[in-house]
Formats: sequence, structure tokens, C-alpha cells
Amino acid sequence: MSGPDADAATPHVGVVVLTMGRRPDELARGIRSVLDQRGVNVDVVCVGNGWDPATAEPPLPPRVRTLHLPENLGIPAGRNRGVPEVAGDVLFFLDDDAFLPSPDFLRDGCRLLADRPELGLVQPRVVDPTGLESPRRWIPRIRKGDPAHSSDVFSCWEGAVLMPRAVFDATGGWADPFFYAHEGIELAWRVWETGHRAWYAGDLEAAHPVIDPARHSYYYRLNARNRVWLARRNLPALLVPLYVGSWTAIQVLRWARNPAALRAWFGGWRAGWREHPGERRPMRWRTVWRMTLAGRPPVV
Repeated sequence: MSGPDADAATPHVGVVVLTMGRRPDELARGIRSVLDQRGVNVDVVCVGNGWDPATAEPPLPPRVRTLHLPENLGIPAGRNRGVPEVAGDVLFFLDDDAFLPSPDFLRDGCRLLADRPELGLVQPRVVDPTGLESPRRWIPRIRKGDPAHSSDVFSCWEGAVLMPRAVFDATGGWADPFFYAHEGIELAWRVWETGHRAWYAGDLEAAHPVIDPARHSYYYRLNARNRVWLARRNLPALLVPLYVGSWTAIQVLRWARNPAALRAWFGGWRAGWREHPGERRPMRWRTVWRMTLAGRPPVV
């Protein structure tokens, strides 16, 4: 097809690529995989969290705009800053160490959103490009099962996420105060709160190397603080202690033989209660019921 009617029928995707500038080869690979997409129009911005992408070596392709954030605002806030910089009815968020193996990924993802308007967020199946076994945490459901099986989910792996812009705007975006960890849970919960569903698409594939998230010194602290903030920001008051209590028990059992990790975790847990978590938008009980019927009430 050609001409204005064909262009109007082509999905327009605003792509936000987040980076700190520490992985130039991987960044170039990820951006190239976006620019090589077929059947869509992409508008791409590279957001530098504490780094100026305009200084990248080798330089970024001319089609890619850059946004320099002078300080590292954290992962959720960095993604949010990129959204106003791109046009498109669909948004795609890509971390700098991820890429799209198929040139039809965005076309297929946009078709899924068009065919199923109840979907407000799509997370693809994630594979390691070298063939390493994918961690179970990349499948965001309790019963992991077959990684190729698609299903409703109540959290997401944040490195490659596709959303209708209108739904993203309705959620309020990524959780700015979180800095790192659990922002994918809040975004999925808020998608459900809009009346849409968060979806794990086992037939769409993104690539990302297997990396231990605990490599960050702040992993245990922010993991706990944000778990408390997640509840305080999003749950009806009655469910806040149930959710935090269930996850406290899970972490104690999980890390019982790692007292250093538990000390750091409980330091974050205390901070989660003492520090202000930002805007509170408790979900309706109707949303709690919808999530429960779909397989996971927001208490664990």
C-alpha cells in the first residue's frame, strides 16, 4: 500500500530507549533493532540518565533524538521523561541492554493491541541471546509453566513493554519515586485499574542477557522499600498490611541463610514506612475482584 491512506493505517509507535551510556555496543544494537522494524512508523528518543546521548561514540543514527538528564533520576523517572518527546498512539519502552530479534515485533505487537482493545500492556517473552536458560522471574506469573504460553499477568519485566499511549497516560506512568525495582508491578496494577488487562505475550520475543539483579548494591534495600511503597500507593487500606506481611514472610523464608541480605532488606522495609512514597491512588475493590478472578488477588 502507498499514499496517505496507507500511512494512516500504519501504526505509529513512540519508542523510549533508556540508558546511562555504559553499554555503547548494546545500546547501538537495541536502537538498530527498533529502526529495522517493518510495518510501523517509529519515533525514537534515547534518554540519557545522567549521560548525554548526543556524545555517544559511535554517534546515534540521525533518526534518533536524544534527551540528556543531567542526573540519574532512576529508571522509572527516566522512562517517563522520554514519553513527551515521542509521537505515536502506541508507546514502546526498551532498556539499552535489550533488543528485538524479529523485525516484525512492533507490527505484531500493535496488531495484538488493535485486535484486543482490552489489553493495556504487553510484555513479550524474554530470551538470552547467547542461549542461556531464561530466569523464571522473566515470566511474571506465579505458575510459570511454558514460557511460550500467553496469559494475564499482574506485574511485568520492564525492559521491553508495549502500551497504548492513552492507557499509559491513564495510569499516571511509571512510579517516579521508586528509582529501581517493582515499578513494573505498579504499572501492571494501574493498567488493571483502568479497566484493561496486562498481558504476557509468549509468542512475541525480546532478547536480554541473563544478569543477576542483586549485582546492584541497593538491590535489597530498594526491593523492600518499594514493596512497602507499592502497597501504600496502590492498595485499599485493608489490604496494605496483608500484602506487606505476606511478602515479609516470603523474603524471610527466601533469604533465611543470607543474614546480610535480610539486614539490608529490613532497612529498606523500615524506610518504606518512614519515607513518603509519593501519590496514593488506591485501586477500587472492583479491580481487586477482577484481578482475583483473573488469577492473582493483590495480597501476594
